[in-house]
Amino acid sequence: MKAVTLYRPLTIEKALEDFDRYMDSFFGESPLTPAYKANFLPAVDIRENEGSYELEAELPGFDEKNIQVHVDGGVLTIESRQEEESDRNVSPKKDKNGESKYLIRERRNASFSRAFKLPENADANAINAVFKNGILILDIKKSPEARKKVIEIGVNRG
Repeated sequence: MKAVTLYRPLTIEKALEDFDRYMDSFFGESPLTPAYKANFLPAVDIRENEGSYELEAELPGFDEKNIQVHVDGGVLTIESRQEEESDRNVSPKKDKNGESKYLIRERRNASFSRAFKLPENADANAINAVFKNGILILDIKKSPEARKKVIEIGVNRG
C-alpha cells in the first residue's frame, strides 16, 4: 500500500454517526435544522511528492492549541475535543437592564476526529506539522529505503 487512506474503526459511536448521516441524506436537509447539528469534519487534501506525503486540513476558527495530531500503530489521527457548554451555563452579553437571552445561537465549538492509515513507506517519526491561517499542514516523510533510487548500469567489457 503506497497511499494515505481514510481510517474508520468499527465502533458503536461511528456506527451511530453513520446512521445519522444516512438518515440526513435520505430525508434531506431541512431549513429548520440548525447548522451546528451537522457533524464537523474538516476538508482534507493529500498529495504525494517524491520524498513525502503532504496532508492539508481546513480548520477555520480553530487554534493550534486545541488541535492534537498523533500516530498510533500506523494510524495518523487529527482531533480536537472542545467541550460544548449548555445554553444554561453560557451567559450572553447583558443589556442595560442586566438581562439577555439568545434568540438565535448557531456558533458552537466543534469537536472532531479524523484518522488516516499511513502507507507502509511513511516514516511515522518524521512528521512535521505547521498551522497557519486555519490550515493544518502535515509533511509526512517517506522512509529512506522507500525513496526512489537511481542505479547506474556498468558496462562489462570482458
